[in-house]
Amino acid sequence: MNGMRVPIRDVLLALAFVVIGVFGTFGADERTTLDTPVDALAITLVVIAAAAVAVRGRWPLAVLAATTVATSAYLVLGYTFGPILLSFMVAIYTVARHVALPRSAVAAALALPILLLHLFVQSSAIGLIGIIPGSAWVIVPFAVGVTVRLTRQSAEQTRAEIVRGQVNDERLRVAQEVHDVVGHGLAAIKMQADVALHLLARKPEQAEIALNTISRTSTDALEELRATLAAVRRSGPETHRAPAPGLAGLDELAGRLSAAGVDVSVETAGEPRSLPAAVDLAAYRVVQESLTNVLRHSGAQVAHVRVGYETDEVSISVTNPPGPAPTAGDGQGLGLVGMRERVHAIAGSFTAGPTRDGGFEVRCVLPSGGGE
Repeated sequence: MNGMRVPIRDVLLALAFVVIGVFGTFGADERTTLDTPVDALAITLVVIAAAAVAVRGRWPLAVLAATTVATSAYLVLGYTFGPILLSFMVAIYTVARHVALPRSAVAAALALPILLLHLFVQSSAIGLIGIIPGSAWVIVPFAVGVTVRLTRQSAEQTRAEIVRGQVNDERLRVAQEVHDVVGHGLAAIKMQADVALHLLARKPEQAEIALNTISRTSTDALEELRATLAAVRRSGPETHRAPAPGLAGLDELAGRLSAAGVDVSVETAGEPRSLPAAVDLAAYRVVQESLTNVLRHSGAQVAHVRVGYETDEVSISVTNPPGPAPTAGDGQGLGLVGMRERVHAIAGSFTAGPTRDGGFEVRCVLPSGGGE
């Protein structure tokens, strides 16, 4: 039943028009010399036109029809021009504001000759000369209504585009997080699974070590994936959210990759400090994805990670020396594209490509704002 309610603002506007219409019509009648004095019929027409405004939001076309007929009858009967025209103009504006342009234009075009009918039936009217000023009672409110309609539609479209852009950005961020977490975990698991299959028959004790590594790696990956998805769901203030990974976890990351078969060394230059969350996460993901690429593609399962802390920036480099059959790529892989986008999103710089000695290096510089 809520949909049947009439907005209180329209009811108040209609009451205001009734009061203004009644007193204003009598006031206008005192200042005119027309032969037709204001009587009960004139006031009835004024009240009908004003009262119809109360339901303009629900039935704009019906309100326009009622106010047009009432206003035209008022003028044809020879009553003085008065506040009744305010109700008519509001009805025209409402149709232009809320009804689709083709239908509203037709409605206004039909209302115009009905409104101007008095110009041709009254002996005291000025006939064709009055069409131009008389048309303003329709054209002006109609133009205002259309302008407001188009302006609000444009604002709504702009807001919708902003929301869509924010949703798309969030989807890309989540996809990037899932890619980094799952890609890293699966690469390490695959490497250890291959080792376990190779050693299972001949050296079952070493195969057991590989299987234990697979278990730990899969557990870590699942926990990080759950934390990422929990952050997306945001089901409530009590939702558990694990802290985002950062450079403080590099040693653990290097340990997992070493267990998976990559000899990882980590070097730190400068004084380690707390970084903004976005910078810390981006730096960690760059190292993680770079080491994952080494595990997947490099012929030399060796990587050197260097983290440099400067006054207002932190630099990251992951170098993979040349080895047998290197397949590190040319910097256009999906993982490298994701790293580049992640770094650029926080106004950092990113490069990736072969080194002079035939190895491969990923390097980025991230603004840190002097730390936290």
